[in-house]
Amino acid sequence: MGCCSGRCTLAFICGMQLVTVLERQVIDFLGYQWAPILTNFLHIIVVILGLFGTIQFRPRYVTGYAAWLVVWMTWNVFIICFYLEVGDLSRDSDLVLTFNLSMHRSWWMENGPGCKVTLITPPPSWAPEDHRYISISGCLLDFQFIEVAHSSLQILLALVGFIYACYVVKLISEEEDSFDFIGGFDSYGYQGPQKTSHLQLQPMYMSK
Repeated sequence: MGCCSGRCTLAFICGMQLVTVLERQVIDFLGYQWAPILTNFLHIIVVILGLFGTIQFRPRYVTGYAAWLVVWMTWNVFIICFYLEVGDLSRDSDLVLTFNLSMHRSWWMENGPGCKVTLITPPPSWAPEDHRYISISGCLLDFQFIEVAHSSLQILLALVGFIYACYVVKLISEEEDSFDFIGGFDSYGYQGPQKTSHLQLQPMYMSK
C-alpha cells in the first residue's frame, strides 16, 4: 500500500512538472530564450523517463530522475539570481539566456499583466535598424518577478519530487529484496516428488 501511494504521488508530481515546464517552454520560445529552451527540453525528457520508471518499477530511472532534479533546482536558483541581479549578474545581458543571438528579453516584459507597450518614433540613432524601440508602462507586476515566481514553483515541485523519488526507490528496493528472500527460501525448502519404482520383487524357488 505504501509503495502504491508513493508511486501514485510521484506520478502526479511528474505530471505537474510536465504541465508547468511545457507552459514555460512556450513562453521561452516566444521570448527567444535559447538557454532556458534547451534546459527545459532536457527536463521534459528526464521527467518522462522518471514517470516511466515510477510506473514500471524501474529504480534506475527514478534514481536518474532524482539526480537530475538537483541540477534542475540549481538552474532555477541561478535564474532567480539572474533576474534579481544578485552579485554581478545583470538581466540585461544578451549572452546568458540568448547566447548573444538576439536582443530579446523575457516575453513577460511586454505581455505582463496590465503592461502597455508604446512604439517610439523615430527611434534613437543608436537603436538597431531591425529592432523597434518601445516604451513599457502600467505593468501590475514587473516581468522579473513573474520569472522568479515561475522558477520558485519549479524548485518547489523539484524538491517534493526529489523526496518522493528517494522514497519510491527505497520501497522498490525493499520489495525486490523481500522477493529475493522468499525465492531463495523456497529453492532450499522445496523438494520435488520422489520417483517410485514400480518394479515388484518376486520370490524365487530353486529346484533340487
